[in-house]
Amino acid sequence: MTADTGTPVFRVMLRMQIKPGMEREFEKTWYQVGGAVTHHPANRGQWLSKSAEEEGVYYIVSDWADEKRFREFEGSDRHLEHRTKLHPYRSGGSMTTMNVVYDMSREMPHGQ
Repeated sequence: MTADTGTPVFRVMLRMQIKPGMEREFEKTWYQVGGAVTHHPANRGQWLSKSAEEEGVYYIVSDWADEKRFREFEGSDRHLEHRTKLHPYRSGGSMTTMNVVYDMSREMPHGQ
């Protein structure tokens, strides 16, 4: 459960290896099609991060109300369309799922 709301959060982290030279196009495409995820009623947020250590590696983290609704989205036509648009940029990747235990991001104002 998260410390700020007490509601469970199901988190998904994708590690994506992007083909050399296609990073900028991947970033643009991810941004353009990201609404397929973030506009889903069970989605709680989505982030794209670029690795500071590995060339061409990106991490996509998304939070969901629960695993059941994430799995429903994952099997939907909406997700298939989203994934199809990003697939040409990928040369590999993996997915990890988890349950958030605590969220301390709102525990203390920054700077204190």
